[in-house]
Amino acid sequence: MRRLFGTDGVRGLANGELLTPELAMAVAASAARVLVEHDPSRRPVAVVGRDPRASGEMLESAVVAGLASAGADAVRVGVLPTPAVAFLVAELGADLGVMISASHNSMPDNGIKLFAVGGHKLPDDVELAIENGLEPPAVRPTGSGVGRVRDLADAVDRYTAHLLTSTTQSLAGLRVVVDCAYGAASTAAPDCYAKAGADVVALHATPNGININDGVGSTHLGPLRNAVVAHGADLGIAHDGDADRCLAIDAAGNEIDGDRIMAILALALREAGELAGDTLVATVMSNLGLHLAMRAAGIAVRTTAVGDRYVLEELRAGGYSLGGEQSGHVVLPAHATTGDGLLTALRLMARLAQTGSSLAELAAVVTPLPQILRNVRVVDRAAAVSSDAVREAVAAAEAELGDTGRVLLRPSGTEQLVRVMVEAATAEQAEHIATRLAEIVAATR
Repeated sequence: MRRLFGTDGVRGLANGELLTPELAMAVAASAARVLVEHDPSRRPVAVVGRDPRASGEMLESAVVAGLASAGADAVRVGVLPTPAVAFLVAELGADLGVMISASHNSMPDNGIKLFAVGGHKLPDDVELAIENGLEPPAVRPTGSGVGRVRDLADAVDRYTAHLLTSTTQSLAGLRVVVDCAYGAASTAAPDCYAKAGADVVALHATPNGININDGVGSTHLGPLRNAVVAHGADLGIAHDGDADRCLAIDAAGNEIDGDRIMAILALALREAGELAGDTLVATVMSNLGLHLAMRAAGIAVRTTAVGDRYVLEELRAGGYSLGGEQSGHVVLPAHATTGDGLLTALRLMARLAQTGSSLAELAAVVTPLPQILRNVRVVDRAAAVSSDAVREAVAAAEAELGDTGRVLLRPSGTEQLVRVMVEAATAEQAEHIATRLAEIVAATR
């Protein structure tokens, strides 16, 4: 049977075949029961947050009901970024965090992400125990054993105060346009950046439950690019629906992706003596240009599989202080247990304020190699990647590129697709090799 939890919780079409209120209630109740079994001496407490999408109201009610029915107390924090929920789990000494969000997905989707004590991701064995306990027990708590529900009125203020304590550099003199994606950071991000001293222009900060991620935010940078230039801003910051990501736009309207943001932050941390092991953690999708820039700066790069779960595992295993993904999901473990788009943005802007350099100047440390990505539909993704013809073609491409590029073939985790990624010294060479490899992959049977 396919596991319910993916690398980032449960996600799907809200009120569709998978993500129903019944499932949300069952997952929450099972999570509470697992916690009670772990420590029956106390009533567990869960923090529940959501992004603004309409289905979040429905799923929040189901989650809270499930928690209370299993004897857990629920603390509703309302519309907040995912990293804020993780922070509040630790801040309140709670036993569980539940974030209802589908991140950068379109509005009809939603998801349920669970956090353990301290705001960390749930261990795999706990997720499996929750999945195995979805069926309701014969006997449930009654009377005073039923969980209680309360709202945390100052949740946004607590989170903002935490961010400002984590980044004390004044942002006075910086003008920033922040694209809130009509999402969970629509209140927190503009307020936080203004309190840090920046002149803030808020974009797409009036969510109505329907417009989240609709042509805006970190997956649609065009509106932010135009606004930065129109307002003469120093930079633009783009968040996704749950604000665990941060991408940027420089004053001229150029995109600054997660790789270059990580490079800027890595150099700043090392200068401050805070880059543990002089090491950055990135995924296999990070551009070779990042690796070359870090090598030139004397910084090692540890590479993981794609997914914030794997970045977090490597950060914790090695005690490293910075990691993330090209998509703008950046983790600073000294201040957050998960990717935090607002923290990332504050740190990026602090570096501008500290150095007096423009974002373009700071980002120039990385020269990205042209990168081509092809999604090739196949009958059997595992067989395609392991076939002799594909292996031989990849070896030939790697020999052709030498140290000037690289090839990555990665089977999709959810579809019968093989992702063919090629980086090369020129766009023409990358295009040529990617097309050749894609044809060979497509021909496998």
